Amino acid sequence: MVKSMDVSAKKEQYIQFLNKCNTMVISTKDANGDPFISYAPFVQHEGKFYIYISKISDHYQFIEANQLISIMLLADEHGSPNLFALERIRFQCTAVNIGNEGHEDIFSKFSENHGAPMMGVLRGLDLSLFELTPIDGRYVIGFGQAFSIDLAGDKFDHVVVDKNK
Repeated sequence: MVKSMDVSAKKEQYIQFLNKCNTMVISTKDANGDPFISYAPFVQHEGKFYIYISKISDHYQFIEANQLISIMLLADEHGSPNLFALERIRFQCTAVNIGNEGHEDIFSKFSENHGAPMMGVLRGLDLSLFELTPIDGRYVIGFGQAFSIDLAGDKFDHVVVDKNK
């Protein structure tokens, strides 16, 4: 017998998890088309993610060359009851370099989430702001608990795997 699931409670869990994450894993392709993985602190603003990364970093160059990236937000391993079913969110995104002029509302969120002194230092360096627009997402809580999502939480559909395929 299949156990029923309180989807609204799972959606609330998703929103809480999303709002407590501060860093993301970023998957891009390098100059040869090979996978490349990195990470960056981020903020959310008006249905998008924003990262602030150095122009001399590898992932900066790779995102500039290929604007379709994947990102992942991961739960802390130490709090997870089962590492095979680690809570996580994955999005496929388009990424656009929006520079540093203006965007004070986004920089304000960076200062609030990651510290004003740190942002004061970073703003004087060679970093640039990238806007990540989620296209498609998946939230996984555990075995049999995966959901197709959007960033706002408006789309929250339980994914059922057909074991006959």
